Amino acid sequence: MADKRVTVADFREWAREVKAGDRILLSGEIHTARDAAHKRIFAALDRGEKPPFDIRGAFVYYAGPTPPRGGMPVGSCGPTTSSRMDRYAPRLYLLGLAATIGKGPRSDEVREAIRETGSLYLCAVGGAGALAAQCIESSEVIAYGDLGCESVKRMTVRDFPLFVGIDASGVSAFAEIKR
Repeated sequence: MADKRVTVADFREWAREVKAGDRILLSGEIHTARDAAHKRIFAALDRGEKPPFDIRGAFVYYAGPTPPRGGMPVGSCGPTTSSRMDRYAPRLYLLGLAATIGKGPRSDEVREAIRETGSLYLCAVGGAGALAAQCIESSEVIAYGDLGCESVKRMTVRDFPLFVGIDASGVSAFAEIKR
């Protein structure tokens, strides 16, 4: 199967078409957030405050990019193990999160939240952070700068290679592999 070119802006047009295991090339605006940033985002939500970016329609990449070098916006930018954010993901999906990007399988609770909301879980290739960084056109810290590489960043990606880990109907590529 050829990679399908898709954009963040047109998410609702293609989200139900892609299936677990499909390869895509994603372009558009995404945000990074890992463990420490998720804790702060949830503390803000629990206090009734707005998070640092609009959750509705957002794509969150579980990554902590290294500092830029060689004229690039970031250094290596590989995915973090997604299951570390499983305690946060269902609530974010229910608040309108479009997709998460990471690596590895997700919990049944995350899969159910994805199915319920028609969202997606996308996977980047672990160990290929230097290659992933080549798809990042811009990167800007927008919150929690004191967290360093774990700060929340707004990035623009072009043709970022991913595969669908869990599709909008809740089918997991990881469950299919196990079978």
